[in-house]
Amino acid sequence: MALTIIQTPSAVSLAQSPIVFAVSESNSNAFTSSSFQYLSQLRYWTGSASIPSVADYTLSKYPNSSRTGIFDVSRVINSELSDIVQSVSSSVRYFAIDAYTQYLSGSIFVTGSHVVSDVYAAIDGYSLFQEPIEQNIEDKTPYWPLMTDGPATQSFQPSEGYGRMSIFLGTIADLGVTELIYSGNLDNGTYAISPNQSNTNNMIGTFPIGVSETDWPISTSNTSYSIQATKGPLDRSVKLNFEQVCDTKYDNVRVKWKNRYGQFDYYNFNLVSKESFSTKRQRYQPQIGSWNSRTLSYENYENSVQNYIVDSTQNLSVNSNYVPEDYNDIFKQLMVSDEVYQVTTTPPNGVSGSLGEYVSPLAVQSSTFNIKTTKVDKLIQYSFDFIKGQGYKLII
Repeated sequence: MALTIIQTPSAVSLAQSPIVFAVSESNSNAFTSSSFQYLSQLRYWTGSASIPSVADYTLSKYPNSSRTGIFDVSRVINSELSDIVQSVSSSVRYFAIDAYTQYLSGSIFVTGSHVVSDVYAAIDGYSLFQEPIEQNIEDKTPYWPLMTDGPATQSFQPSEGYGRMSIFLGTIADLGVTELIYSGNLDNGTYAISPNQSNTNNMIGTFPIGVSETDWPISTSNTSYSIQATKGPLDRSVKLNFEQVCDTKYDNVRVKWKNRYGQFDYYNFNLVSKESFSTKRQRYQPQIGSWNSRTLSYENYENSVQNYIVDSTQNLSVNSNYVPEDYNDIFKQLMVSDEVYQVTTTPPNGVSGSLGEYVSPLAVQSSTFNIKTTKVDKLIQYSFDFIKGQGYKLII
């Protein structure tokens, strides 16, 4: 028998979409047994790239009509990527399979030789339709290894000068990035990158996009700047451009959300924003009066309608400024994100601390996103409704 792995995932996979291994046996005599199966021992782990000796799962498949066994391991691996990105930015898993065949000959199982795959990495993200299942992750976005889909030009406000985006540093599919080039309208600078990180715990790094970050590499007086991944004279990504916008008469609401690469994108909603407060009550009718006394009476402060559960919801409605069509895809990622935060530069009430990035959780309330284009709408502007993830009452 000769077993081969005929389809493998990309070197770095997005775990919420198919992660496929296809195996095929070339010896046609093996298929004469109705009990013939392909088996795959799946291993996934953190740390170094050394394959563990013990498998986490053994998956089995009967051959399909093409005599192939197709294993999609994405749901198993994705179930392990449950860390909150706000607390664990480098949420990565290595994985590999050990494939073999097995069939019953009489009362004895005959096992074929084992074929071990290469080691691959998975991050907490998803592919889009029309992207091939085996497509390399660096082909999904021109900004890779910057973990974002852009857009190419974004806004920033010096008063909201905190924020960091992410870069992939792994040896798998590493593009040899050694630094980020910051090009401002006043001066230029570099931000050193340490590539070839083979440990999952430091495979994703961050870099500053806010002028108030302590490791900001150029003058804070720049009113525009770009960031690009490079290796010496070679460009490794398309430029991300940032342009300063003036403070508006409305309070700016800065929001960040987990994008399809499992890392954060930002947007400043600096037009009208409103907060609202709503409650939901459940009541009961208590028995009032002096029933344990010699005579029945009641006091004028006794209430025959009592609340026994009063829950509250705080809502936030925001409006974007006028944006180009490039934001359509980015806001789609906001709509489906499972991790969204409002960002402020001052600590919340009751929390001591200096200026920095402080977050409070949000959940997207809007269920419809009407996509606008300049051909139809001329000017593109969006509204979003959020529920604040921490209500008015602290209930544990």
